Amino acid sequence: MTRIYLLRHGEVLDAAPRRFIGHLDVPLSPHGERQCVAQARALDAVPLDAVFSSDLVRAHRSAEIIAAPHRLEPRRLADLREMSMGRWEGLTAAEIAAREPAAFDDWMKRIGEFPFPDGESVPDLVARAWPALERIVAAHPGGSVAVVAHGGTNRALLCRALGLPLGRILAFGQDYGALSVLTARAGAWVLGRLNERPVL
Repeated sequence: MTRIYLLRHGEVLDAAPRRFIGHLDVPLSPHGERQCVAQARALDAVPLDAVFSSDLVRAHRSAEIIAAPHRLEPRRLADLREMSMGRWEGLTAAEIAAREPAAFDDWMKRIGEFPFPDGESVPDLVARAWPALERIVAAHPGGSVAVVAHGGTNRALLCRALGLPLGRILAFGQDYGALSVLTARAGAWVLGRLNERPVL
């Protein structure tokens, strides 16, 4: 039985208004750092064997905070990055809808399959992130591992683990700094906790 403590990175700088960040390398805000410290306290008693993160700074810094009480060094995996959002990165939904209304409408209607222009689709994301999670599980059989990634990445992993259509990707809340727990047991995945926000 391997347990994955799946976390979204903390809040980023200039989080409002909400933007499509994707591969942009933005840092945590002071509030985001506090969110991660709170989750580190909540996981202090968990015997973590390893901590992995996306290689983007917002996820890796979050992982450093989570790993510190366990005296672990988080390992960066580029395959855990957020979905590439192509030419929409850095824009708000309102800005995209104004610039490319037809493309944005298609994306909203077929969110599980329509790729970001010049970027990735959800199947593209699953094709790189899911094997990364499988490698983590294979390397830590019966262990407890923290994985710190992104809203889109975590949602895609949850869909894949639970056998849900990728079109349901937005059914899973993934707030800044929130924790979900997946357990691999007898060839199946069990969701134990979902989107638990840090208690500040």
